[in-house]
Amino acid sequence: MNCMNRFLILSIFLVMGISSQAQKFKQERYKNFDKRTFHFGFMLGFNSSDFTVYQDVNAYEKYGLKLLENDAQPGGQLGILTTMKLGTPVLRLRFIPSLSFQEKLLRYTFEDTLLNTDQIGEERVNSTNLDFPLMLQFRTKRYNNFTAYALVGGQYSIDLQSQEKASQNYIDPYIKIKRNDIQGQIGGGIEFFAPYFKFGIELKYSHGFINSFIQDNTNISEPINKLYNKVWSLSLIFEG
Repeated sequence: MNCMNRFLILSIFLVMGISSQAQKFKQERYKNFDKRTFHFGFMLGFNSSDFTVYQDVNAYEKYGLKLLENDAQPGGQLGILTTMKLGTPVLRLRFIPSLSFQEKLLRYTFEDTLLNTDQIGEERVNSTNLDFPLMLQFRTKRYNNFTAYALVGGQYSIDLQSQEKASQNYIDPYIKIKRNDIQGQIGGGIEFFAPYFKFGIELKYSHGFINSFIQDNTNISEPINKLYNKVWSLSLIFEG
């Protein structure tokens, strides 16, 4: 079972559990929350990051590449949240500058005609990102101490570990990724009101609009045409 499926299953159980608890509460908590224009908080979570890979259609004929696989790897993120009410409690603008730690894995299978066997190798791409997501939040009306919401928006990301301008090591080559990226985002979550703060669980998907791959003509980069960043994230959000 991959990380994305585990995220979805965990989220479903969390939604079912908290939703059932929300039905039992009759007294409305934190009544003044929706009266305020601005709210602040913080976010903690984990992610599963990966690439959308477009390889050379003639990679086998040109480079002997039989198979190129990409496997999602786990990571984490933390951020500071600002939410602004846009006239009505059901529509909000959300900004969460975040620090995220990501790892992506590419697995190559090359045909070795001299040894009449396959050569398998792995390349790991690590990223430490500064993310600046700006999202529109569409909330349901509050039922007792429970709400749900949908998100849509985008983010600008800066990869602090990018080796975009570093000299390539052709003896031990590595995959180069661009420092800057722009991603579209979609997601949703649930919110539970405690007496003095609001607790949320959020599932979000991000996908890059920009080809992040840098072609520098090494044996591991030549079979690839394009790489786009994609991330599933599950976050816990505390807002007051």
